[in-house]
Amino acid sequence: MSARLPTGPDVLLGPGDDAAVISAPDSRVVATTDMLVEGRHFRRDWSPAYDVGRKAAAQNLADVAAMGAVPTALLVSFGAPPDLPAQWALEFTEGLRDETAEAGASVAGGDVVASGPIVVSITALGTLRGRPAVTRSGARPGDVVAVCGRLGWSAAGLTVLGRGFRSPRVVVEAHRRPEPPYDAGPEAAELGASALIDVSDGLLADLGHVARASGVRIDVDTGTLDVADPLRAVAAAINADPLRFVLTGGEDHALAATFGPDVELPERWRVVGRVLAAKEHGQTGGEPHAGAEPAVTVDGEEYEGPAGHDHFR
Repeated sequence: MSARLPTGPDVLLGPGDDAAVISAPDSRVVATTDMLVEGRHFRRDWSPAYDVGRKAAAQNLADVAAMGAVPTALLVSFGAPPDLPAQWALEFTEGLRDETAEAGASVAGGDVVASGPIVVSITALGTLRGRPAVTRSGARPGDVVAVCGRLGWSAAGLTVLGRGFRSPRVVVEAHRRPEPPYDAGPEAAELGASALIDVSDGLLADLGHVARASGVRIDVDTGTLDVADPLRAVAAAINADPLRFVLTGGEDHALAATFGPDVELPERWRVVGRVLAAKEHGQTGGEPHAGAEPAVTVDGEEYEGPAGHDHFR
């Protein structure tokens, strides 16, 4: 596996020793970790090994970008049953390699172990290049909420697969292999984003994290959301509202950010809502505070139903 993983300039010492050595030119390192468990996050009969590798890398690299940072390296722990075909592991590695390269990073090392199901645990590292990190807690009343990347595609693909189908193919591929806009994270930081988050659990769920961390309310305007034709087709087939995919579907790894109202945003950033003081929508007074409910509203109203993915359901 290591032989298929070239390293870039940020990796001073890569696979083969007791630990890797990664460059940290501004003395700070952004670090995050995430896991994929077979049967929970992917199925071998639904996704080829190559796509599992790309997805594993993507969900970690997107978290680095969501801090306004540039990914530099991944450390990968890989658990697999002893009878797993070697070719599956090698194709997984190739997907891991290609997605990491897409973000300009490298796989710097890791570990392998025998396990029941396949388990992938990744630690991703990144550099802020001298900028402050963009956290979830900086949103302020008057800011706009904007999104870069696709919403709802992976959820539609999961719905299709769960019903035993493979079409529309574009949404199935979106579930198997997300396409995070990695460079949009540093771009948002340069534009002065006040808060930033990776949309991994669903737009409403993740904006809820921003609202609670910032002590504000966020209202999403459904009239601004892009509901693509493939999502409409899936929703029509199951007699569902396609907006639910966009509002609550996870694993597309779009980036959502808040910006001051005067910031001129590039075209790929779509304004989808606004930040309000927590005392609005029925709160009678006092300063905005974390925990005001609902933290996120849709067209001014509380959203009925789950806001996104629950990791323990």
